[in-house]
Amino acid sequence: MKYKVLLICIITIVFSCKSQNFKNKEIAKKPNVIIVITDDQGYGDLGAHGNPLVKTPALDKFHSESVRLTDFHVGPTCAPSRSGLMTGRYANRVGVWHTIGGVSILRKEEKTMANVLKDNGYKTAIFGKWHLGDNYPSRPQDKGFDYALVHGGGGVGQTPDYWNNDYFDDTYFENGKPRKFEGYCTDIWFDEAIKYIEKNKDKPFFTYISTNAPHLPYNVPKEYYDKYKDLDIPEFQKIFYGMITNVDDNFGKLQKKLKELDIYDNTILIFMTDNGTASGYKKVKGKLYGYNAGMKGVKNSEYEGGHRVPFFISYPNKNIKDGKDVDELTAHIDVLPTIAKLCDIKLPELNIDGSDISPVLLGNKKSINREYLITDSQRVQAPIKWRKSAVMSNKMRLVNGKELYDISKDPSQEKDLASQNPDMVKKMRGYYEQWWSSVSSKFNQFPVIVVGSDYENPIHLTCHDTHVHDSKIPWNQDFIREAKKNPMGGYFTVEFEKSGTYTVEISRWPFESDLAINDAINGRSATTYVEAISQGRSMNITKGGVQIGAWKQEKDLEKNASSISFTGNFTKGKTDLMAWFTTDDNVDWGVFYIKIERLN
Repeated sequence: MKYKVLLICIITIVFSCKSQNFKNKEIAKKPNVIIVITDDQGYGDLGAHGNPLVKTPALDKFHSESVRLTDFHVGPTCAPSRSGLMTGRYANRVGVWHTIGGVSILRKEEKTMANVLKDNGYKTAIFGKWHLGDNYPSRPQDKGFDYALVHGGGGVGQTPDYWNNDYFDDTYFENGKPRKFEGYCTDIWFDEAIKYIEKNKDKPFFTYISTNAPHLPYNVPKEYYDKYKDLDIPEFQKIFYGMITNVDDNFGKLQKKLKELDIYDNTILIFMTDNGTASGYKKVKGKLYGYNAGMKGVKNSEYEGGHRVPFFISYPNKNIKDGKDVDELTAHIDVLPTIAKLCDIKLPELNIDGSDISPVLLGNKKSINREYLITDSQRVQAPIKWRKSAVMSNKMRLVNGKELYDISKDPSQEKDLASQNPDMVKKMRGYYEQWWSSVSSKFNQFPVIVVGSDYENPIHLTCHDTHVHDSKIPWNQDFIREAKKNPMGGYFTVEFEKSGTYTVEISRWPFESDLAINDAINGRSATTYVEAISQGRSMNITKGGVQIGAWKQEKDLEKNASSISFTGNFTKGKTDLMAWFTTDDNVDWGVFYIKIERLN
């Protein structure tokens, strides 16, 4: 009897192991996913799209080998685009309708592409720009990424970023902890991504390489500036193009590594950008420089040039290759459901706005039968109906609810057809009205920043995320150095996760700088390929205060102090937080940096 039981146990273990091995092999067969998204590079900022000046040989070759979505749209600015890409849902729905002001933060309950892939056996990593929240519960490591190596805010050198980062030899946040690197930012994102891929090549992985380039500040290694130094274009555009060429070199390096590892054919590789060009098409002293592929509008525009961007996708194992065009109207919100289908993953109930477009990528269908898409650029605290909006059908565009253009005949959007087509305008307006009603249900509920969580304690807040109707928030570290006034009245929407005793510190400078509140600091002169860093001027702050809900305290500033510290007992729950400085002429300023720590 004893031997019989033993035999049964052995057989059970053997079959269990075989079952597990089979499961592991099934997971291993799933395709890898890599998305490379650049910042502020428009449709016309590629050689393959007709730009006669920019050098992008690797991306031009990828264009010739991939399937291209020729009518692909995003938000007209960066954080809204990224929120739609990550969630498959419209930016206005998920709380991200601006790039600053506490409304570039992904809502606590939102799930991302990383969540979905991680839950289905994928290793997940992000390198570069997140711009959907710098605090728990909206950081990338809170939203499904196993590994996160990112800068702060919407760009290197912005207020939430590590102090004094300037693209070279910077300190980035590795799963929330600062880590110093040597080298140029874009090189680091790709190099670290390649290391991650090498480490996880035998497992399915999702690698999100989200470059801050070619977003300002316009800094680039000299060798890339030199490629454009003799052209008759503005200096900033030489650097802008140099940054794009640096991305291109890194993209080629990534492709080479995937082929060396023999995983290229089983990898879904995507290249895209986040909005229209920032500096690839600009008028200077009355003369127009650059190339915009015949489109009207640039970054932040509701016209085509603000939101139609490149999208190239390759997946050779499924015959997504060979330089084919898909002319269907598509968007960033389609990427998540499409990736899920290509990876044979069943999506959870996420109420996704996008569509699975895999049938047209695979050549199984010619159309996805979409009626309309919508994009808009709000960049305000409270979204405004019809503001900088475009309702899009396959070839028609209703702009701001008033102007109608036929893109197939008028790609530059010069001829307004609204008066000739009142029925079409009425129908498209009706679709927008339904959409607005749907996405606006939580406009009065700002995304929260959680305080006192074990996942982030202490927590660092910056004026970048204050809710304030004055748009002049000091969102960049140069504004901190220059002592640009932070408007009084701004507040944070916070949620205390646990009741207890907390310390609250307020400062003019970031806490890692070790500078006294009223200090002045030296700046840095510009070169031909690196922007200047502003001189830091002194201030005359004499006291400061904090208000959290009904609790309020003020204190005088001690001489040469780097911060003013308060202690209070706070109850679990959601509230508003305000903090301010008072200068020697009795003027109140909003503070720049806050640190909150739960003590028990």
